[in-house]
Amino acid sequence: MADRLTRIYTRTGDDGTTGLPGATRLSKDAARIEAIGAVDELNAQLGVLLAEPLPEDVAALLGELQHRLFDLGGELAMPDYQAIQAAQVTALEEAIDRYNGTLAPLKEFILPGGSRAAALCHVARTVCRRAERRLVNLNRDEPLAPSLLHYVNRLSDLLFVLCRVLNRAAGHQDVYWQKRDKPGIA
Repeated sequence: MADRLTRIYTRTGDDGTTGLPGATRLSKDAARIEAIGAVDELNAQLGVLLAEPLPEDVAALLGELQHRLFDLGGELAMPDYQAIQAAQVTALEEAIDRYNGTLAPLKEFILPGGSRAAALCHVARTVCRRAERRLVNLNRDEPLAPSLLHYVNRLSDLLFVLCRVLNRAAGHQDVYWQKRDKPGIA
């Protein structure tokens, strides 16, 4: 790996294209590159969240998720490569069930917020939803393995649950949406 990244700039992208493994070049705004970028942004957002003080189990889970997102990006960059399997989707579902089982049932919608870590996790959740939209867009023209779409969909669900877990760990209540009787700002 040390020899693969000796030159950071290559100037090959100056024409508005980017390279994928196998000498394929695509426009930087191609649907596949948009999807790869959205997954990379999500991974970076998880890195920001990991810079916060977190419960040890949540930090370990988020670190593992970063590795799986890197795998997912690799699968997007190399369509013949399959890194995300049904087992990873099942693992997310098990984590959702495990963490959600420790929380009080929701009776109202919640707003992003509470503790700083929970608020950052909400941002990661929304970035995950954007990544999912980019994958759905790509899938329309270039079919993806179903496990990719399932994985990102479940990941946003897990992040929602983790927002609540992080609020509880910080001693914060979830921020509940309050319906207003009349339209207006206040």
